[in-house]
Amino acid sequence: MSDLFASAEAERREGVAPLAEALRPQRIDDVVGQTHLLGAGRPLRLAVESGQPHSMILWGPPGVGKTTLARLLARAFDAEFLSLSAVFAGVKEIREAVGRAQETLDRTGRRTILFVDEVHRFNKGQQDAFLPYVEQGTVTFIGATTENPSFEVNGALLSRAAVYVLNPLSAEELGVLFERARASALEGLTFDETARDMVVGYADGDARRMLNMLETIRAAAAASQRDAIDGEFLESTLAQNLRRFDKGGEAFYDQISALHKSVRGSSPDAALYWLCRMLDGGADPLYLGRRIVRMAVEDIGIADPRALRLTLDACETFERLGSPEGELAIAQAVLYLACAPKSNAAYVAYNSARDFVRKDGSRPVPLHLRNAPTKLMKTLGYGHAYRYAHDEPEAYAAGENYFPEDTRVPTFYRPTPRGLEGRIAEKLAHLRDLDAAHRKTEKVTPQDDRRPKEK
Repeated sequence: MSDLFASAEAERREGVAPLAEALRPQRIDDVVGQTHLLGAGRPLRLAVESGQPHSMILWGPPGVGKTTLARLLARAFDAEFLSLSAVFAGVKEIREAVGRAQETLDRTGRRTILFVDEVHRFNKGQQDAFLPYVEQGTVTFIGATTENPSFEVNGALLSRAAVYVLNPLSAEELGVLFERARASALEGLTFDETARDMVVGYADGDARRMLNMLETIRAAAAASQRDAIDGEFLESTLAQNLRRFDKGGEAFYDQISALHKSVRGSSPDAALYWLCRMLDGGADPLYLGRRIVRMAVEDIGIADPRALRLTLDACETFERLGSPEGELAIAQAVLYLACAPKSNAAYVAYNSARDFVRKDGSRPVPLHLRNAPTKLMKTLGYGHAYRYAHDEPEAYAAGENYFPEDTRVPTFYRPTPRGLEGRIAEKLAHLRDLDAAHRKTEKVTPQDDRRPKEK
C-alpha cells in the first residue's frame, strides 16, 4: 500500500487522526451503507470475490464513502494505491503517477489502483491522458465525482469504466455510525434522543459531516466541562445552515426538477417541500421566482392566465420586501401553480409553429391582408376584398383565410378541456362551424377558397 494509506493508518494508531479518519473502515464488511453495491451478489462484492479489479467511476454526494471504497478495493485486490486530486494535479502529476505504477509493476508485479478524486474537475485533455495507461493495464483507474459523469467525464474515458452510483446514508445507517463513534471516541459523553436525532438530521446523509460535527461537539463539551449533550447545547454549538446543497451541482438541478414536476403534478405539499428545501439550502429566491414564472407559462398557460401575473407579482414582492418576508409571496405562487388547472397547449403550439416556420419557405403575405396606404398599392390590389371582422356577425369574418396562399398547415393550438381553455375550445369549435356554414352558403369553388387546407 502507498505511503498515503500507511501514514493514515499510523495516525489512527497514535490517536491523532481526525475522527473521520480514525473511524475509516478497514474492511469491506465494515462499510456502512451502499449495500446495493457491497451486499451479497452485488457488483463490487462480486468484483472483490473474483479478485479481478476493473476501472470505475464512483458517483455520489460528499461523505458517502467514495475514497474509503477505493482504498478498500485496493487492499482487497492487493494492489498499490495511488491518489490524485483533480483540484491540484495536472498532466505532469498524472504522468508521474503512471511512472510509479509502471515501476511497481516491473519491480514487484503488483498492480496499481490510481484513484482520482473530483475527476470532473479535469478538462478533456487531462482526462484523455489516462486512456493509454488504462488500455495497457498499467493502472486500474478509479475516479470519484459528485457530478453526473454523463456531462462531466468525456465519452472515451467513460466507455472504459463502469459507473457506480453511491447513495446518501440513510438515518438508520448514520445511526450505526453514530454509535460506533460514541463507543470509540466519545467516551464519557451522553446524548439524549433529541440531540442524537439533531446530529443525524444535520448530517443530511453525509458521514464525514456527521463525524466532523461530533468532533466539534466533543471539543465544545470539553471546553464547557459538560458530559451531557442535549438539543439546546447543540443549537448553540453547531451552525444552522448545514444542508448539503451545491448551487451549481447535481443536487441543485435534481431539486429544481423535483419542484417543477411537483407543480406540474398538482401536488401543493410536495411543491412547497422542495421549495423550502432549496431555500433552506441557500438557493437564491429570485432564481426560484424565475423558475416558477417559467412553470406558469409552460405548465398552466391559458388554462389560467392569472398564474403568470401572480408569479411575476411574487418576484416583485420579494424584490421589495427581501428575505424572509418576500419568500412567502414565492411560496404562495408555488401553491397557486400546483393547484391551478394544467395545460401545455400554448407551449406545444408555439414549438410546433416555430418548427413549421423553420422548415417552410418564406411565403408572401396575401394581398388582401396587406395595408394599402398609397394609391399605387391600392392599384396593385393591396387590401382588396379584406373583410373587417368588427363589421361581420359575431365580429368574425367566417370563411376568411389569414395564412399565405396554398399553405397546408396543421392546427397548432389545441386547447385542453381544463380551466379557461375549456371555454376557449368551445368558442373555437363554434367558429369552425361558422366557417363551414359560410363555405356551404357561398358555394366557394376550390380555386376561390383561400382557407388553409386541413391535414
